[in-house]
Amino acid sequence: MTQFIAATGLTNPHLQTLAPRFIRKKALFEPVWQTIDTPDGDFLDLAWSEDWQTEAAQSKPLFILFHGLEGSFYSPYANGLMNAFAKQGWLAVMMHFRGCSGKPNRLARAYHSGEVEDARLFLEHVHQHFPQQRKVAAGISLGGNMLANYLAEYAEKPLLDAATVISAPLDLSACSQRIELGFSKIYRSYLMRSMKHNALRKHRLLQGEIGISYQSIKRMTRMHEFDDLITAPLHGFKDAQDYYQQCSAIHRLKSIRLPTQFIHAKDDPFMTDAVIPKFVLPSNIDYRLFDNGGHVGFLSGSAFKPCFWLEQALPAYYQSLKTA
Repeated sequence: MTQFIAATGLTNPHLQTLAPRFIRKKALFEPVWQTIDTPDGDFLDLAWSEDWQTEAAQSKPLFILFHGLEGSFYSPYANGLMNAFAKQGWLAVMMHFRGCSGKPNRLARAYHSGEVEDARLFLEHVHQHFPQQRKVAAGISLGGNMLANYLAEYAEKPLLDAATVISAPLDLSACSQRIELGFSKIYRSYLMRSMKHNALRKHRLLQGEIGISYQSIKRMTRMHEFDDLITAPLHGFKDAQDYYQQCSAIHRLKSIRLPTQFIHAKDDPFMTDAVIPKFVLPSNIDYRLFDNGGHVGFLSGSAFKPCFWLEQALPAYYQSLKTA
């Protein structure tokens, strides 16, 4: 993979993080949607780069994407990466975490950094329809931490040929503290607005499940508070710290057997260096640490002509896997 060099004029981590939203205001294409049911009576919405049932699609290798916290197909990195792979001859698909596709999910439960069973159901669905095709997965931010957990959990049979984990909060506790500092509070406020909006839309379900009131949700201001009062009790953890401890994928990297690439920027404003492994990684892990890039930014070129580096680098990196 080529070295990442931040765009001249856009080396600041916050510019790297925020600029993609201003550069790409509309999705590059409209996806083909599919809904699959979950065993517990809920559903997962999938976004495909094209009609996956056609004869042409059936012969293509697959690029599989997991988005970040409160992300969706319409996040700039999501439709950008899917479009980039589709242009290189791949069939691309993204699983939306519960409640992230624009439709509230049916149950009180939602998604979190360590919830790997929905990903397993989705990958089994893909494998059932495309048993012979090459499959590469990428996880972005929270989706990256989840993917790392998944690869450790299903190390013996991941149903994938390779994976990439990008800007992942591998130490959740450190990240929940970091996002409360300085300019990063801007990101915290943005994410909290979305999380609270989704929680308020189904507050009756939440009240029935964990006894939390509408007003309690409205009053929340910090990520740790949300995880303590909603994420943890809703998904079987004692509290936020228990959730962070059990679901931080940094503890499980040595269990991953699949060829896996990690891409991270030292200046990521969502994180501290607690997310950077300080131990020797197994030989199947290709860890790439760059000085710049912000959080899922990685804009190269120049401020006047910025380029989405990941969208060039990732398809090129996996080119050899397409027909192997």
